[in-house]
Amino acid sequence: MAEGERKDYYPDTAPLGYSEEGDGGEMPDGTVPAHGGNWKARVFILFVVLAGLAALANYSSRWKKDVVVRDIVVEGVSSAVAKDFASVMKSYKGRGIEELDPAELKARVMRFAFVRDAVISKELNGIVRVKVMERVPLALTVMNGEIMAVDTEGFLLPAKKELTVQLPKLLSVSGISRLKAVGNGLQQLDSRDLEVLRQFLSALSETSYARLLIRELHFEGNNLTYCVAVQAPTRFIVGNDGNFKEKLKKFEIFWQKVVSKKGFGSYESVDLRFTDRIFTKDILLPQATQNSSKL
Repeated sequence: MAEGERKDYYPDTAPLGYSEEGDGGEMPDGTVPAHGGNWKARVFILFVVLAGLAALANYSSRWKKDVVVRDIVVEGVSSAVAKDFASVMKSYKGRGIEELDPAELKARVMRFAFVRDAVISKELNGIVRVKVMERVPLALTVMNGEIMAVDTEGFLLPAKKELTVQLPKLLSVSGISRLKAVGNGLQQLDSRDLEVLRQFLSALSETSYARLLIRELHFEGNNLTYCVAVQAPTRFIVGNDGNFKEKLKKFEIFWQKVVSKKGFGSYESVDLRFTDRIFTKDILLPQATQNSSKL
């Protein structure tokens, strides 16, 4: 070979496992790779697994038929209404757990006025679990001589004595007139009244001490809704048009500067609706008169 001449090198043997004759991929020693039987082994293993699962499912199904409801566990309800649930749930004990219809049980649970929603689950050990989401009361009212609770969605709910004792001191609401009938025999406040109640309670919760004095909110038409404080018959007019935070601040100033000095029962009404001014009506005068005091 001349100097500098290029020479390509080709190996004499083909790559391992390769055959130019198309002989099925013989190895150099003449053996054939055992790829052909792999799929049969996989199919066999898959068949065994599926058969095992089917047998387990069949056994589980037969076993479930023999399982009875041992107990019903109710979660999320206060002790005041738990006993009512317990009495209703007794009828389900001893039944076959497969026969128990969660939808039917939920419909029965939803008949309780304080239940907002419920989730039913069945466990293989014979336990039926009922997770309850209760309604949250905002205030108390009296309808037809019966104490009712008003929840966060405006529903009127019967307020049992044992329930109201457990709840914190709630604001009393009166003058409710706009009600609509809803399902399950419940009534609901008009959305406008509910919004006034929500805004007033929100503003009241942020006050320094008005929340300790005010005990009642009375709904009145013509933007004359008012609140009443403890030990005082005076109507503190806050209206229906919001801005309760400012109005309650005026209430606190008036209480400090005037009521604390003149005593309770001096005024028939105190109007808090106007900017920078408070209008009062003296309860002692035979004729309705108004006085204006600048803040």
